[in-house]
Amino acid sequence: MKKTFGEKFLSLFKKKSAIDDEFYEELTDILVEGDIGAKTAFLLVEELEKVCRQKKVQDQDQVMQELKQLLLECVKAVELKPEPGKTNIWMILGVNGVGKTTSVAKMANMLAKNGEQNVVLASADTFRAAAIEQLAMHGEKIGIRVVSHQHGSDPSAVVFDAADAVKAKNGGIVLADTAGRLHNKENLVRELQKINRTCELKADPDCYKKIIVIDATTGQNALRQAEVFNEAVGVDAIIMTKYDSTAKGGVAVSIGKELGIPVAYICTGEKYEDIAVFKAEEYIDEFLGL
Repeated sequence: MKKTFGEKFLSLFKKKSAIDDEFYEELTDILVEGDIGAKTAFLLVEELEKVCRQKKVQDQDQVMQELKQLLLECVKAVELKPEPGKTNIWMILGVNGVGKTTSVAKMANMLAKNGEQNVVLASADTFRAAAIEQLAMHGEKIGIRVVSHQHGSDPSAVVFDAADAVKAKNGGIVLADTAGRLHNKENLVRELQKINRTCELKADPDCYKKIIVIDATTGQNALRQAEVFNEAVGVDAIIMTKYDSTAKGGVAVSIGKELGIPVAYICTGEKYEDIAVFKAEEYIDEFLGL
């Protein structure tokens, strides 16, 4: 059976008796394999060496704890809560295929179960033929209203109408499912910027969030995607999908270190309940196999 990344970390610590240059080199390789990315891995190990030298650390458990602290500084958790009695809009970003529409449904279901009275889904991906139908199907299954226009219509208008529907009921939250056609980047960026302006206009002050969905199994591709969307409209939080035994998971460290974007939720399966609030320490412990 293939070793998990946590097991690789632990076996390095068991195998190496001395904390020497070779140890740090192997540690860098393991971090890169764990989807942390070469640039971030080198910076982390350089920092780790410096800290261990300053503190005269030679004990492996202590080295592991120092590494854990450095990783925790990169990864931040954020708690997202709609403001009661206000018009909240969360624009959900991400490329096609990362599980964006399903994540929107999972969030809607979770918010409703947590007592949010007025959750409205906005079908703002009007270009992918199946996206409107897919969101409508989810809405029906979880009993949540979906606002949609016909295929090919203006996505901003959908968000506009969904926000009005929320406002008419004295507040609530719009979750806007947007398009993610990265191969047509310029058009996508322009479209998102237009939706962004609508959201800024329609949401109450401090009640608008931009959340990117990334697939935890795609490693550094996910970092590139986060960069593109962050440049286009700015990103407030991350949802990591497909975060189970197959995910190496280190990409949240890269995104945190390079872009400073925190993680809000992780999704682990296909069911509507398979979404959880992200806990940074649990995530790092799991990553390191502690």
